Amino acid sequence: CAEGFGAYMAGLPPGDPQLVSMIVNHLKTQGLFDQFRRDCLADVDTKPAYLNLKQRVDNFVSNHLSNHTWSPHLNKNQLRNNIRQLVLQSGMLEQGVDRIVAQVVDPKINHIFRPQVERVVREFLSPGSCSEEPPAPLLSTEVKPDSSIPEQGTQHFMIFISLQMSRVDLYL
Repeated sequence: CAEGFGAYMAGLPPGDPQLVSMIVNHLKTQGLFDQFRRDCLADVDTKPAYLNLKQRVDNFVSNHLSNHTWSPHLNKNQLRNNIRQLVLQSGMLEQGVDRIVAQVVDPKINHIFRPQVERVVREFLSPGSCSEEPPAPLLSTEVKPDSSIPEQGTQHFMIFISLQMSRVDLYL
């Protein structure tokens, strides 16, 4: 808990890119993003949006492959890359991932992610009040969001978390 560092940070305006970067890096070093990612990925394959996207991609690939005749000389890498490009160009992944995020990530934001992010941000911004208490359990739904953290800053972190989660690469 360095007092000089806290004084330096206190001089940075909310939303300052340097401050946001330092806080995001701190969240990463605390393992929060990795935990969020693990929790979401554990949930993803049970959601209708994922199952629907998987079915759509499987059908798309099957239809595309039905137009090719297999031979021992078939360049499988080229065919795979071609299918990958066609799937990406179709827009189905982008749409599907948005739906997956809505079903997997969005329900966790206010009850799970936000309280954890706010706790770590509060600890980061108040280095003089470091405590030895253990971190709150990640799956606790009893934690209420702290309104002392500016709403706009919290929304930026939630958007960042949502963007990180939406980068789940389902097939590629």
